Amino acid sequence: MNTFFSRVYCLDSGLHTGEENMEFDRRLMASFLEGRFQQRFGEQSCLWRFYGWQPHAITVGYNQNIDGLNQAKCHAAGIDVVRRPTGGRAVFHAEEFTYSFFTESTEQNSTLYRLVHEVIQHALKELGIHAEFCRSTLTRPQSTSSPDSVSCFTASARYELQVDGRKLVGSAQRRNRNVLLQHGSLPLSSRHKELCSFIALPAGESFDALQEDMVEEMERKTTSLEETLGYIPEFSRLAELMRQAAGAMHSVEVISLHPNDLSDIF
Repeated sequence: MNTFFSRVYCLDSGLHTGEENMEFDRRLMASFLEGRFQQRFGEQSCLWRFYGWQPHAITVGYNQNIDGLNQAKCHAAGIDVVRRPTGGRAVFHAEEFTYSFFTESTEQNSTLYRLVHEVIQHALKELGIHAEFCRSTLTRPQSTSSPDSVSCFTASARYELQVDGRKLVGSAQRRNRNVLLQHGSLPLSSRHKELCSFIALPAGESFDALQEDMVEEMERKTTSLEETLGYIPEFSRLAELMRQAAGAMHSVEVISLHPNDLSDIF
């Protein structure tokens, strides 16, 4: 248990388009930066937001080259392509439980990164999943045609969560002054691996050969709740387990918010 936060809030904002989801998080981060959230909801507070994607979307990291994706193919398939305010690499958000975490804190990024994943780890334990921390730090491959150069889920950072050596939760951070935003993806099914179908073909490369390598890499390095449990838990069940875990790990009573509660700080 810890005493980092005096107040913990959770918000289930439901399904939105890719741009709506990212704009929602940009507005929340701005409200923390300008102090409006803290003034309205209290100092030393944090906010967990849970949401999904409709239609499906691919997000790319804040500094990632979007040319690594075949945007025409994404558009033809009805898939949004948007840029996240956080770092990291591309993620295909299909059948997924997504979280955002916000706080103003002087704690190190790595400390908050671990704390967030400890909450998720606690929630997963209630489902019978014993997720472990990745021990290694992120390595960055040099080849632009490698799946690791495009996909978030084929690269693991320290304190991310894995099951039987395969990554289950992918997360990325952004800090502005003392305000931290952390995004994370928990795949409900194996559909996150379909990212391979939307990678842009490097000049002179065989698409079939490249896609085969990428699919093999995703299969070897990633997993999902359905693959781990044999079924897909209800979104509402996951949100409740996260809310309970946040309260237990932060040692406070969690306060649930509705999107309308934020209208005066946006």
